[in-house]
Amino acid sequence: MTTDLEALGQAIKRAQYRNHRALDNALRDLGVSLVQWDALRAIQRMPGASGHELAVETFQSDQAFGTLASRLVDRGLITRSATRGRRLEHTLTEAGAATLEAGRRVGTRVRSELFAALDEDQRAALHRSLVALIEEPPPARSLVSPLAAAGHPQGA
Repeated sequence: MTTDLEALGQAIKRAQYRNHRALDNALRDLGVSLVQWDALRAIQRMPGASGHELAVETFQSDQAFGTLASRLVDRGLITRSATRGRRLEHTLTEAGAATLEAGRRVGTRVRSELFAALDEDQRAALHRSLVALIEEPPPARSLVSPLAAAGHPQGA
């Protein structure tokens, strides 16, 4: 039996969506969104990182991360300091570190509930499979667009 790869991709996307919605809802009690909490995690992992580095780490555009960082500064959760050129380095404040830690406790509870349907062996197997997918180098991209390859006039 061949696995339906489209269905597999959709299942991964739905699991991710469910994870994100559950975490976002639970983090609201702390006064932060999942996006904000993820930024705090990235800043802790990469102290002194630039806005661009943090945008890449959090899957955001530079502009979106800049707006997010401004909100975190206004709330007293991070500081930004100018270094060389226009580079701004980001650091957690005590309040940001406390919020991050509280979020970790919330995340542990939420993930325990989300993954309750899987036993430990299934969780480990899922983790190994996902790590194998993300560690595999991306496939080489064709130099010909899919539209052009199909003879579509907009692809030319």
